[in-house]
Amino acid sequence: MTTMVETKNSNIERAEEIKLLANEAFKANRFSQAIDLYSQAIELNSLNAVYWANRAFAHTKLEEYGSAVQDATKAIEIDPRYSKGYYRRGAAYLAMGKFKEALKDFQQVKRICPNDPDATKKLKECEKSVQKIRFEEAIAVHDLERQSVADSIDFHTIEVEPQYDGPRIEDEVITLEFVKKMMDYFKNQKHLHKRYAYQIALTTREILRAMPSLVDITVPDGHHFTVCGDVHGQFYDLVNIFELNGLPSEENPYLFNGDFVDRGSFSVEVILTLFAFKCMSPTAMYLSRGNHESKSMNKIYGFEGEVRSKLGDTFVDLFAEVFCYLPLAHVINEKIFVVHGGLFSVDGVKLSDIRAIDRFCEPPEEGLMCELLWSDPQPQLGRGPSKRGVGLSFGADVTKRFLEENNLDLVVRSHEVKDEGYEIEHDGNLITVFSAPNYCDQMGNKGAFIRFTAPDLKPDIVSFAAVPHPDVRPMAYASSFLRMFS
Repeated sequence: MTTMVETKNSNIERAEEIKLLANEAFKANRFSQAIDLYSQAIELNSLNAVYWANRAFAHTKLEEYGSAVQDATKAIEIDPRYSKGYYRRGAAYLAMGKFKEALKDFQQVKRICPNDPDATKKLKECEKSVQKIRFEEAIAVHDLERQSVADSIDFHTIEVEPQYDGPRIEDEVITLEFVKKMMDYFKNQKHLHKRYAYQIALTTREILRAMPSLVDITVPDGHHFTVCGDVHGQFYDLVNIFELNGLPSEENPYLFNGDFVDRGSFSVEVILTLFAFKCMSPTAMYLSRGNHESKSMNKIYGFEGEVRSKLGDTFVDLFAEVFCYLPLAHVINEKIFVVHGGLFSVDGVKLSDIRAIDRFCEPPEEGLMCELLWSDPQPQLGRGPSKRGVGLSFGADVTKRFLEENNLDLVVRSHEVKDEGYEIEHDGNLITVFSAPNYCDQMGNKGAFIRFTAPDLKPDIVSFAAVPHPDVRPMAYASSFLRMFS
């Protein structure tokens, strides 16, 4: 007869075997599989801090920073001297922009490992980041007092040098011919003249500020409409979408559903291309705000650094201002609700409530606007905490009630990497679409877009693979501190 001691020893041995399988899955960038395997090891031996810390690292790779903090905290509870627990939690806090919390964890790593040069380096970088944030907070101007940077810019006074060989906007009209020339120029890794970049951004601002927070789109019978998900600065994959599905036009309209920038290192090219199509024909290109169209994300994940490098400091403030004018959600033919993140922490939210949101600000940390940009579906019914640490997770019953209460048929959202570029969930009532294939050059996923044809609006989903891009790695312009963990 097997004794309790033998069973316990058997569980410990089996847990170690599963951990090794999880480590192999992690090395192969199969992070979801790694999380499942670490979870199995934890079920067999929940008092091994390594399993919790390793699962925290896998959560970090999937941008599930809230779950990473929870797992790393559990590792620390099990073994308060386990430096990796503090290290993993500090890295997750860092990715969430919580530099002060990260600093405390890296200070603890240094106490436990005083002679570790890596810990010393990361602590110094974290201290510098916190000092910079405190300085910026001290000199910050309150939103109500801040003057519009756009109002201080007159692009007409900027001269275009004779040696500039790139595309030019003639007669101040942004045409299809100009946009095509600009995309070709970008493909050759050349930079658009600042005069024209200013004109594109300022014209887009004027178009967006006149739009409501919830935009109604009408697709006539026999016509189609394409929805794309996150692009994240992957310009060459954006070009491929247009090659597969045609350039934007009034006969071939698109909605890009947020997270145009950050992580990928061609975010300036992506945003200028999307904005230029918006200027060319506002009903050919619809744009929705994502959680990465915000100062806090852009400061950490690369867009701010890329803009400074390619266009200069003034454009950092200008893009941040234009992002605040982006609508928060769209409804197609009164039947399909399209939003970057997801649904809400309370029932009874009506479309009129979304229309009434004052969106002209940086995203708050709670409330309807935050949840639209940050929330995720979950397989369980009801609601749960967000694996990201912001927003919430919502189940099929929440989705069903929202659709019924607003006389809608479908939720389309983005915000999450999917192996095939999409996933149909919640009994067919919700589709996630993600359009950045081989995300960050390491996930191995496909991208996808969805075509809807009126009147039935049945989703026609097209998956596509990544295309080659120049040898500029993702996160090349990101916070130097964050790059140490990438």
